[in-house]
Amino acid sequence: MTQPVRNRPPLGRLALVWGAGGFALAAVLAGGMNLAAQGIARHDSNAPVTYDAGKFVLDDRANQAVATGGVVVTQAGLRVQSDRMLVNFTDAGGQLQIQRITATGGVIITRGDERASGDNAIYDFNRRIITMAGNVRLRRGSDTLNGGRLVIDLQSGLSTVDGTATGGSAAAPGSPSGQGRVTGTFTVPQDRKQDQ
Repeated sequence: MTQPVRNRPPLGRLALVWGAGGFALAAVLAGGMNLAAQGIARHDSNAPVTYDAGKFVLDDRANQAVATGGVVVTQAGLRVQSDRMLVNFTDAGGQLQIQRITATGGVIITRGDERASGDNAIYDFNRRIITMAGNVRLRRGSDTLNGGRLVIDLQSGLSTVDGTATGGSAAAPGSPSGQGRVTGTFTVPQDRKQDQ
């Protein structure tokens, strides 16, 4: 199976690799912040999926289901929760196979010590990609990244944070409230000798 060729992003954005010890500077030639995370991005997307919801409506003709009321989906340590989820599936000989989950309303995705939150998210099971948009915040321990869009590639283990929800070009420096920018806070190792 051949992989589609991806467009190369514009130069001049900062790429960071999220390693076991925190963030480390990797390159300045990427389209957002790329994170090789051991949390959400290291997820087994082939594991079975379980649901918990206040209401679950299955529409066989449309090959979809709508879950509402504090919906929680879990898969191999990954937890997705939101107010509402639309589930698209195929029916292969009486066995439902999930194709995509679209979560809306206070979406929170957690795995281990990593937590991502945003207004909405799409988990594409075929492409093994989770995309969050709108007021995105990615946190691991005390390190945080904030932006408009987060793309988690479960195959490559990379997570990319863009400043805009559509993934377009970011606003110019000095724009109001950092709108269109990726912001964050990173911890710095403390030298114990200074404290003595």
